[in-house]
Amino acid sequence: MGNGPVTISAHLTIPDTELVERFVRASGAGGQNVNKVSTAVELRFDVAGSPSLPEPLRARLLARRDRRMTGEGVLVIDAQRFRTQDRNREDARDRLAAFIQAGLSVPKARVATKPTYGSKLRRLDAKKGRAQIKRGRTTRNWE
Repeated sequence: MGNGPVTISAHLTIPDTELVERFVRASGAGGQNVNKVSTAVELRFDVAGSPSLPEPLRARLLARRDRRMTGEGVLVIDAQRFRTQDRNREDARDRLAAFIQAGLSVPKARVATKPTYGSKLRRLDAKKGRAQIKRGRTTRNWE
């Protein structure tokens, strides 16, 4: 249906058979061309059911809170930046590749730390100083 597989990295490609492209009319201003020609592309990729994605990558992509992801784990990308169908198709495929590449990097595990003794003392001293300032205030009735 499309221009061949989407290359994500040297070890990962998404075959064209896993992508569903639908061409629709673009919204917005643009004159008669917009009303006649279906140049916008709706690209669908089933992240949850794709055999091409390794399991850890699939889990990271599904865990991302992205409004383009449906409840069933299908990524829907709408591309309508350009006037031609081919450029919108390339744009949608580039955005799919960028989305998957963002999931390739494994986030660094957070190591829980404790505040140092000195930082605790500085915090408490600051609180005492602030309380001293507030204790010196008086209430006045302006009449």
